[in-house]
Amino acid sequence: MSKRVKFIFVVGGVISGLGKGITAASIGRLLQDGGWKVSNIKIDAYVNVDAGTMNPTEHGEVFVTEDGLETDQDIGNYERFLGQTLSRVNYATTGQIYKSVIERERNLGYGGKCVEVVPHIPLETISRIKQVAEKDRAEIVIIEIGGTVGEYQNILFLEAGRMMKLENPQDVMFILLSYLPTPKNLGEMKTKPTQNAARALNAAGIQADFILGRAEKTLDEPRKEKISILCNVGREDIIAAPDVANIYQIPLNFKKEKFDQKILKKFGLKPKPQVSNDWEKLINSTRKLKKTLKIGMVGKYFSSGKFTFSDSYHSVIEAVKHAAWANQANPEMEWINSGLYEKHPEQIEELAKYDAIIVPGGFGSRGVQGILSAIRFARERQIPYLGICYGMQLAVVEFACNVCGLKDAHTTEINHQTSHPVISLLDEQICRIEQKSYGGTMRLGAYPCRVKDNTVAHIAYSGKISGDLTIQERHRHRYELNNQYLAVMEKAGLVISGVSPDGKLVEIIELPKEQHPFFVGAQFHPEFKSQPLAPHPLFRELLKTACQRQKSSR
Repeated sequence: MSKRVKFIFVVGGVISGLGKGITAASIGRLLQDGGWKVSNIKIDAYVNVDAGTMNPTEHGEVFVTEDGLETDQDIGNYERFLGQTLSRVNYATTGQIYKSVIERERNLGYGGKCVEVVPHIPLETISRIKQVAEKDRAEIVIIEIGGTVGEYQNILFLEAGRMMKLENPQDVMFILLSYLPTPKNLGEMKTKPTQNAARALNAAGIQADFILGRAEKTLDEPRKEKISILCNVGREDIIAAPDVANIYQIPLNFKKEKFDQKILKKFGLKPKPQVSNDWEKLINSTRKLKKTLKIGMVGKYFSSGKFTFSDSYHSVIEAVKHAAWANQANPEMEWINSGLYEKHPEQIEELAKYDAIIVPGGFGSRGVQGILSAIRFARERQIPYLGICYGMQLAVVEFACNVCGLKDAHTTEINHQTSHPVISLLDEQICRIEQKSYGGTMRLGAYPCRVKDNTVAHIAYSGKISGDLTIQERHRHRYELNNQYLAVMEKAGLVISGVSPDGKLVEIIELPKEQHPFFVGAQFHPEFKSQPLAPHPLFRELLKTACQRQKSSR
């Protein structure tokens, strides 16, 4: 490589779900605001080639990059914190890496050598990490290794980091994010799990440069001293990472501990002038907000056993926060399992208490009748509504059934025998479904959309009623509005406000402003492009309308 790039590995200890992705993104934001060019990469231990075939109630949301790769939700965290558009090179899995090595071997790329797990899998991993630095022209690359130290699954990625450290020790750093529990029956924060995690990392040939202590509260001095002595890390390099109400506060917490300055010092780098404090201004402003908006999220992937698993819609939740803050309000989100309205139809009346209703993406038949009931309620009761992908498709089904009078109307995903397939497979998807070619074969990534004049969508995106307007939005779907039904729906009052440049695919539907304050469905996923400092226009306009409705009802 033409320049000496610095590499920071972020690894987790004790348990999963500590927030390695948020930590890696926060470090990136902090360094970026300090004038450094930063990029991130996530390496997952899954044999899955991408995240597209993973169950959202087990793994969480599938995020989609601009160039169409289905990834772990942490790529979304990186984009939101860095304010950057990342691509497929910023995400790697065990499946991808093994696939690349095997394909290269089949093409004689190794020149007849015996190809082995070590060193060839770590070397391919290193190659991908360096590719991120080159593509993004980064001065510092932050690598998040999925899983927990001590697992078999990620040992080869740790080996890649060890090899990079051996080759250029001054350019590679390791940060261990570890959990310090406080058992209620003891009332004392315990360091032993972190000691074990540090030793597990040592067993992989790696010494942590920093240890971040994840806990309910900030680490005290006795805990820091103990960790320092027993984990062979300087006392000043033990960084507190307590629970926070707002994840976007974490870069500011790190800044208070001068974490960025400590990182630069270890790398032998001199600090640069700070280039921006917009992040700090935004987070400080959120602390002063007094107005609250109640948002009902009607979905089907919230239930996981006896627990509510909101990570299935992580980007939607974050997009709501961004939009609420832009409207000087705090969002109060409630997760509503759509199956509830199938078992107890009378409870649909509870939706009247919300200032806005969102139906996010999804697949399959479970909970569909409940979602349709919620959509009808929002339409008839004038509650601001945003339907995303599946939520847009079901809004079309509901409109066709209850406004157009097509009583049997449905999506062929749910009802293959419907006499009115108002939502049907995209032409190119038919053969893929027949061949059971599912992985990475949906309509994925960014596509252009022409927005119609005098529509809610046009006002949201441009602030104007009219003018040439083409947007780029990210997609993840196989089904689309059936153009054979456009005429009957438009005659009944549905507005087709966004279409593909060739006019063949409907991308946005809505109701006229005089009929409903905000009723919009988007075939794409607007949440993937929302950022704290740049809220997505559709979410922002949805909550602006919710604020107006709330004010007028008082």
